[in-house]
Amino acid sequence: MAAPAPVVLDTPDPDFADLLAARPHLTAHAMDGLVMEDVPLAAVARDHGTPTWVYSAGTLRRRARMLLSALRDAGLDASIHYAMKANDSLAVLRVLRSEGLGADVVSEGEFRIALAAGIPGSAIVFSGVGKTAGEIAFALSHGVMQINAESAEEVERISAVACSMGAMAPVSLRINPDVDARTHAKISTGKAENKFGIAWTDAAALYARMAGMPGLRPIGLAVHIGSQITEGMAGFRAAYARVAELAQGLIARGLPVERLDCGGGLGIPYRDEIAPTPAALAGAIKATLGPLGLPVMLEPGRWIAGPAGVLLSSVVLQKRGAQRRFVVVDAAMNDLLRPAMYDAWHGILPVAPDALRAPLAPADVVGPVCESGDTFTRGRSLPDLPPGALVAFLDAGAYGATMSSTYNARPLAAEVLVDGARTALIRPRQDVEALIAHQRVPEWLDGGAA
Repeated sequence: MAAPAPVVLDTPDPDFADLLAARPHLTAHAMDGLVMEDVPLAAVARDHGTPTWVYSAGTLRRRARMLLSALRDAGLDASIHYAMKANDSLAVLRVLRSEGLGADVVSEGEFRIALAAGIPGSAIVFSGVGKTAGEIAFALSHGVMQINAESAEEVERISAVACSMGAMAPVSLRINPDVDARTHAKISTGKAENKFGIAWTDAAALYARMAGMPGLRPIGLAVHIGSQITEGMAGFRAAYARVAELAQGLIARGLPVERLDCGGGLGIPYRDEIAPTPAALAGAIKATLGPLGLPVMLEPGRWIAGPAGVLLSSVVLQKRGAQRRFVVVDAAMNDLLRPAMYDAWHGILPVAPDALRAPLAPADVVGPVCESGDTFTRGRSLPDLPPGALVAFLDAGAYGATMSSTYNARPLAAEVLVDGARTALIRPRQDVEALIAHQRVPEWLDGGAA
């Protein structure tokens, strides 16, 4: 398949005031500069250094409540299972658990983190196309709410593992509805060409076979068509309509259908996109699946966590090239991969109060990694940013820290949670010694022995 065409932005970038107005947890103070909730970001940098991820607990709570309210107002019997791949911080999970959310996991590692955060197995959905026998056994031994099976081969594996344990596995069949979510090709999951799910035309036959397989308790259907969907409700409605049609057919055949998993994918406005609202999504679910009268589930990740976080970074230097100004910061593509991987746009705000009001000029913001792809933006209007100046990359709470790496032997950044006027270091900055500690040198290389 041909690579997706580069994103062409034909409208002016939002200015600093517009970026702040759309993010109520961030404010600009005359003396303190950029403030998250009641905490100046300059104070976070002073206490914890940079680069550092900073998350707003208030924003996590507010967005979880908005989504729950939208589902309730639509009259839906619904539960939310936060997609941990977006941000798997224990502190973030504790905040969301306190709001009544469960978890959606895609590995044993995520399952274990969810348990450590106090989310019981009975509130955990296990998704993903490549679950091992060991992972399935772990999930069953911890009372998993449901396993979303993605292939006939996986159904056989779940049955075999469950039988070996003397267990009954609650299995939902994930269908691939062949619906284009009109999102980036790398995060589309509901088209026939994608690796996810069972072809919707084959799902009924497989579900009927599951009902007679040992160790399996078929409980429903699941669907997820992609991430960062901002093109309205058409894709969601089309996918849910196919789920409804399948569910009606299964029920008519006397097969058990206990609930329907609507997945996630609701997008957020990184730049100036007009993203769908939770009420619109709830309305789409109500219109297509509501007549069945079944409980439904949602698995949002980015929508809840994305706007809640920033990546705080310091300027290393400004490089005046022959044609361009380069602002070199101490964050890099190994920290925030999205711009390099998806050509993603992130708002960038200076932290100092005078810089928020200073004259602007085009600049390329880049990191120190030895790759030309280590570029956050080109030609962005920014003030003069001398060495030591602080900047905040906006909407970095999802797919930021979880996608980080230690490329170029760059230790993982620190993570801080802000809650009103309180701050807490929730993950210390990794040090270089930790990068080396788990490496081993073969004994024959010690002392030059042959």
